[in-house]
Amino acid sequence: MNTHIRAYAPEDLPACMALFDGNMPRFFAPSERPEFEEFLRAGPPGYVVAERDGRLVACGGWCANGTDARLCWGLAQRELHGQGLGLALLEARLAAIRAAGGLQTVSITTSQLSEGFFVKQGFEVVAREADGLAPGLDRVEARLILQEHSA
Repeated sequence: MNTHIRAYAPEDLPACMALFDGNMPRFFAPSERPEFEEFLRAGPPGYVVAERDGRLVACGGWCANGTDARLCWGLAQRELHGQGLGLALLEARLAAIRAAGGLQTVSITTSQLSEGFFVKQGFEVVAREADGLAPGLDRVEARLILQEHSA
């Protein structure tokens, strides 16, 4: 299937919230929903959405802090997990991070449910806190060193 990735627009808010709702409570705690909505309403730079057949099916972003880029709020339609959306979204964000220049590492806070995906893509787990995101959702910090994975 062809996936089209483009910049987030304010009119994408309802579809992104629906994606979030579809991933609760397994991948996101209900307590995170207001934070995600506030984040989207702020019109985050570096946030993108993925479309298939004209439907918004994934979203995710990044921001920079010094020489570190941080991935944020990446999620895909739950019924489409395992079909390459996460990889397409990650590759688009990593390409943008590399194009920005001057960034040496990419960090992410995720859960134990998604850490395997990031490890498979070259991220290294650097910290873990049991139930750190919510009961049953461990907080996992992972990092990718860009010099080792440059195109």
